Amino acid sequence: MDTLLLPIIHPRFERMKQSSLMLHLTAALLIVLHALSHKEPKGPSVVLDLCQYILALDISILALAGRGILTQMPFVNIIFRTIELIFFLGIAVSMCLTGKWLGGCFHLCLTAAYGILLYYERNLYQQRELMFNDAGVLIPDIPENRFLSWSEICYIETHYHAIHIEPVFCNQYDFEFRKNLSFGQLEQIHEFCGYYLKSDG
Repeated sequence: MDTLLLPIIHPRFERMKQSSLMLHLTAALLIVLHALSHKEPKGPSVVLDLCQYILALDISILALAGRGILTQMPFVNIIFRTIELIFFLGIAVSMCLTGKWLGGCFHLCLTAAYGILLYYERNLYQQRELMFNDAGVLIPDIPENRFLSWSEICYIETHYHAIHIEPVFCNQYDFEFRKNLSFGQLEQIHEFCGYYLKSDG
């Protein structure tokens, strides 16, 4: 049988998209707090503090006023996430070099956290698809896609708008489709299920 690709709405990816606003605002707040905690009345640090305030303001404006930009142009989100990562890494290195190990370790943890986010967000806005083929079902997931062979699936229930998959040894999956299935697509899923699961899907 031919491979069948079905665009789905994946709850985990949707939650990550929605949390992007809060994560950018958190980064902006941490940048401002860092600037305030290292504030000096005069000297070269005044310029550095000003730059930090401007960066925090830019990130906040993007997060609050440009939510559509983050969705329509995902690379903008990646650029700002990279800036945040580099900023926290710079603070961590600076603190470690001056013997402030506790603060340095804290900012290294922030760097790692934002690095992990950047890794997962690279492909966050790509369309997610279930893939049915003769070997089994490929399910998009975090941190990596999950492949279930037909022997690992005990039951699949399909409707025009949604699908329910029950594996043998792990949690069940429920997804809504990006758009309703055509009659032909629904029949093709029933053919897969009827042949490999001995059910009509």
